[in-house]
Amino acid sequence: MRALGQNPTNKDVIKILGNPSAEGKRLNFDAFLPMLKEVDALPKGSYDDYVEGLRVFDKEGNGTVMGAELRIVLSTLGEKMNETEIDSLMVGQEDENGSIHYEGPQPRWALNGP
Repeated sequence: MRALGQNPTNKDVIKILGNPSAEGKRLNFDAFLPMLKEVDALPKGSYDDYVEGLRVFDKEGNGTVMGAELRIVLSTLGEKMNETEIDSLMVGQEDENGSIHYEGPQPRWALNGP
């Protein structure tokens, strides 16, 4: 599913697939398609949702968060990301001070899409 542009949470995957046994890890297309449609119908985060989430970590209220702090959060909370995923997400986001500007006319992260 992720290779097809979907990004379900692990919780959503378990909900849709159940807890398959080792023998049941293969799916044919007819079984997969309804699952893909179900994942595609899940609510997606909006631009405002991402801004609101980043605002939680903006200690000074100036529209920036520290990249180092965001890396820690992404690797330790919720659906934990690995270092490679975080590096891929953070490419080009931090300024010379290590800050990420998430608000303003055109934040860098919005150029890549949330």
